[in-house]
Amino acid sequence: MSDWQPSASLDILRLRARLLAQTRAFFHARDVWEVETPLLSQAATPDPHIGSFTVSSSTRYLHSSPEFPMKRLLAAGSGSIYQICKVFREAEAGRRHNPEFTLLEWYRIGFDLRALMGEVDVLVRELLGDEEDSECLALKDTQYFSYAQAMQRFAGLEPLNADITVLQNCAQHHGLDVPALGDERDAWLDLLMSHVVEPALPRDCPVFIYDYPASQAALAQIRGQVAERFELYLNGMELANGFHELANATEQRQRFEAENQRRLQMGQPVMPLDTHFLTALEQGLPDCSGVALGFDR
Repeated sequence: MSDWQPSASLDILRLRARLLAQTRAFFHARDVWEVETPLLSQAATPDPHIGSFTVSSSTRYLHSSPEFPMKRLLAAGSGSIYQICKVFREAEAGRRHNPEFTLLEWYRIGFDLRALMGEVDVLVRELLGDEEDSECLALKDTQYFSYAQAMQRFAGLEPLNADITVLQNCAQHHGLDVPALGDERDAWLDLLMSHVVEPALPRDCPVFIYDYPASQAALAQIRGQVAERFELYLNGMELANGFHELANATEQRQRFEAENQRRLQMGQPVMPLDTHFLTALEQGLPDCSGVALGFDR
């Protein structure tokens, strides 16, 4: 293939166009309207695990997700909305990742986590069951595991109360070359999830894992020891990440500031917070759940 030719075949590009049309029809039928928010922002996510591209000619950042401006629309009374857009994440490149990719993100007013998981399941099955696609998948019934159930079943570990020594011993038991992760408990949990649990998940059906540890809440509400958050896996690959959305502006600011402190400890630059988003939360975010699904990477 010559260097000037696109890396995707024309058949793949036609399939992609058809799937985009199906996705828009899916939300139109449910009265969820499409929005478009800016790619450039004066603020960026402080999440130390997500790198933001800086536009050097000005103090602007390419967004890693449209979440903050979409929630501003929700606070302004938009109702349920979705967006299909390019997002940018620095230092994410590999067989399954690209620093620029297409994300489908949507928010449903009045949906709890179970209702949103159900809608994600319906959408994924419709797209993967495309009758015009000769390689469409015949998926078995969807499986659901709480985070604790998945860890117990596939790693033999009770994760919510285990200390770091228990997590280290579990990693060694499963033959992992244990890295120097220090005393960050979530880093050990992530190691076990990615290297023990994910490879063991069923491959012939969608798998939802929900109720993550409260320490991994991100922008989700917390209920007791768990965060009201889910992830969708297919063929062992994470496709989507969803939350029962946090609506408390004070708590959200505290989480952002804690993440910036972690960035400092990890030698990363502190990110400016999205004050417009925090002000929107102060005005009131309707009870809703939202999800980001990687349309292509």
